[in-house]
Amino acid sequence: MDLQTLTYIVVGLTFALYIGIAVWARAGSTKEFYVAGGGVHPVANGMATAADWMSAASFISMAGLISFMGYDGAVYLLGWTGGYVLLALCLAPYLRKFGKFTVPDFIGDRYYSQTARTVAVVCAILISFTYVAGQMRGVGVVFSRFLEVDITTGVVIGMAVVFFYAVLGGMKGITYTQVAQYCVLIFAYMVPAFFISIMMTGHILPQTGFGATLVDGSNTYLLDKLDTISQDLGFASYTDGIKSKMDVFAITCALMVGTAGLPHVIVRFFTVPKVRDARISAGWALLFISFLYTTAPAVAAFARVNMVDTINGADGQGTEYANAPAWVQNWEKTGLISHEDKNGDGRMFYSNDDRNEMKVDRDIIVLANPEIAKLPNWVIALVAAGGIAAALSTAAGLLLVISTSISHDLLKRNLMPNITDKQELLYARGAAAVAILVAGYLGINPPGFVAEVVAFAFGLAAASFFPAIIMGIFYKKMNKEGAIAGMLAGIVFTIGYIIYFKGIFITPMAANVPENWLFGISPEGIGTVGMVINFVVSYVVSLLTKPVPDEVQHIVESIRFPKGAGEAHEH
Repeated sequence: MDLQTLTYIVVGLTFALYIGIAVWARAGSTKEFYVAGGGVHPVANGMATAADWMSAASFISMAGLISFMGYDGAVYLLGWTGGYVLLALCLAPYLRKFGKFTVPDFIGDRYYSQTARTVAVVCAILISFTYVAGQMRGVGVVFSRFLEVDITTGVVIGMAVVFFYAVLGGMKGITYTQVAQYCVLIFAYMVPAFFISIMMTGHILPQTGFGATLVDGSNTYLLDKLDTISQDLGFASYTDGIKSKMDVFAITCALMVGTAGLPHVIVRFFTVPKVRDARISAGWALLFISFLYTTAPAVAAFARVNMVDTINGADGQGTEYANAPAWVQNWEKTGLISHEDKNGDGRMFYSNDDRNEMKVDRDIIVLANPEIAKLPNWVIALVAAGGIAAALSTAAGLLLVISTSISHDLLKRNLMPNITDKQELLYARGAAAVAILVAGYLGINPPGFVAEVVAFAFGLAAASFFPAIIMGIFYKKMNKEGAIAGMLAGIVFTIGYIIYFKGIFITPMAANVPENWLFGISPEGIGTVGMVINFVVSYVVSLLTKPVPDEVQHIVESIRFPKGAGEAHEH
């Protein structure tokens, strides 16, 4: 069976599964739409959380970044993994105890202010739309290659599928759909990794193959070969970084604290019955996440060696373009690989200097990896289904955050407090539908690589929500004026910096080069500085304004020093 037919069958079956689950688990009330009724088993919730959190950036783009950046790409691995631990241990149980299932709801009640709630709604929408842009681009990349349609058509197909199960099922439908999507994406990620690890190193586990010698008879370690290849082609040594320590620290920190402030992950801890279950599901989610994250560096290394070998040829002089491997020809149709014959010798060559004739998009590495390694068509089709599952699972969670922020936090809790449960559910579905349209536009016109765009979203979360949440839990004297001023200062600074250097919406005012960055910190890491600004502004303003009411301070003490880990108090 040819690849396209096989891909249609595999992807079609997974779509039928997702839609079937959405119909079976459709939401009938606002509680089911927002938090799946609060009755999800911790193991299932851990699996759904892993799928929600492991987006297209994790599945499609992270290994691609590591493959191209080498050591420097590890900041994404460290930041996203460490951030989940921070969220699970320091924030989730306390937020669950407080009993508010959205970040704006927590901020509005903790800081006894509708203005604070509105600022948080705006921040949540900005973060979610930035994040979902990366997911929709991921969907477009997968479809453009494997279904042989253009990226725009691919995004539209993805929008239709998400629309069906997110708008119909709400959090209840999304939760059980994400359990299925986790199974699909992790199977799709691990199967080719096992195959390629055996083929290249003789080790079935990619994690051990990553540090093993190659089976080509050279007795060379995989990482040693990567260092040699990188240096010969004008790149930095694969195991050495060129980023400054300040930028590495800033990006890692922004990704960590941004994870801890992501609204679509936090709401996951309200879909289980008790506070204790929230902790247990966090542990399960970390286990499920670790399968992919410990495999990604090996996938990146295998893909890098195979890609360079097939483009530059066995003799290292370049492969004749007329005899280009099938994967190059296939991905050229999408525009994500291109060849320019600079010297007219009819050969392809990949390097980091004047000899380079190839443009290779970082986002194709994981998807093209099975083709580069000449694996069976069913494995390639499986990877396509996995990439779509990763993108759609997170996109659905983010779209739910947007709809919840508008219907529950902005309308029900602020502008239209007298609407009925049925009206609120209708508004939530309408907001999700509009959000999908906007997300589709952003997926067609993304501001960067998938992981790069997602990093911006994490930076915005770090600069806006993290300080407000952490001080709301652990500093009972933080008042509404301080929280509002801090959130505004942090997110305005971070957005301004990203726009200034990345040229999003406007022509960039300064070259996107390290010499012009503040303290040498890239736009991907500037959320750390935004977070510091938020903390400082919040603290200073709180000292100069009215103290926090006593009853609010008592509430803060009650969530930090709970008498028991029973059912969360629902307001």
